[in-house]
Amino acid sequence: MAETKDKAPVPQPTKDFNLEKSLHKAEDFFYKNKNVITIAVLAVVVVVGGFFAYNQFVKQPNEKKAQEMVFHAQNYFAVDSFKLALNGDGNNYGFLQVAGKYGSTKAGNLAKYSAGICYIRLGEFQKGIDMLKSFGANDLLLQPTAYGLIGDAYMELNKTEEGIDFYKKAGHYNDNELTAPVYLFRAGMALEKAGKSQEAIAIYKEIKEKFPLTGEGREMDKYLARLGEVRN
Repeated sequence: MAETKDKAPVPQPTKDFNLEKSLHKAEDFFYKNKNVITIAVLAVVVVVGGFFAYNQFVKQPNEKKAQEMVFHAQNYFAVDSFKLALNGDGNNYGFLQVAGKYGSTKAGNLAKYSAGICYIRLGEFQKGIDMLKSFGANDLLLQPTAYGLIGDAYMELNKTEEGIDFYKKAGHYNDNELTAPVYLFRAGMALEKAGKSQEAIAIYKEIKEKFPLTGEGREMDKYLARLGEVRN
C-alpha cells in the first residue's frame, strides 16, 4: 500500500477579502473624490516647490544683498561713527536701511541689533529699546546681551522696574559665565537702588552659588555683607 505523504495546506482566500472588489472600491473612491485628491496633491507640490523656489530665488539673494549692504555700516560702527553706521553716508546704507529692507534675513536681523546699540550710544534710549526688542536670535550670547542692553537703556530713562525685568531676563536666559553673572549682578544693583534689599540678596546668593569662579562670583561676599548677610 502506497504511503500517503502529508501535504502543506494550500491557503484558501478568506471570505472577508475580495481583491477585485477591493480594487473597484478604491477606484470608486478615487473617482468620487478625485477633485479633492488632485487639489491636495497639487497643494503639496506647490508648497514644497514654493519653499525651494523661495530659498533659491528670494531668500538666498536677499541674504547676499543684505550682507553687501551692511558692510559699510559695520565699518563705521567699528570706529564709533554711530550716526553714519545708523543712517548711512549718502552713498552707502546704514543699519536702519538694511533692517528696514531686509529685516527677515540674518544680516538684516543683526542690523537691528547693531542699530539698537547705535541709538543707545547716541543717547536715544527709547529708540534703542524699540530696535533691540525687534531683534531676535537663538544665540547664547547675542540674545541675552540684547536683553541686557534694553535693561541699561531703561535704567538711563529712570525706569528701574523695567530695567530690573530685562536684567533678570538677560541673566536667566542661559547659565553661561560670560553674560549671566554680569546681568544678574546688574539686576542686584538695580534692586538695591529700588530699595528691594531681600530680592537683591537672593540674586547675589544665586551669583555666588552658580558662578563662584567669575569676577562677579568672587565679589558677592562683599555685597552680601553690605546688606547684612555676613558669611559664616
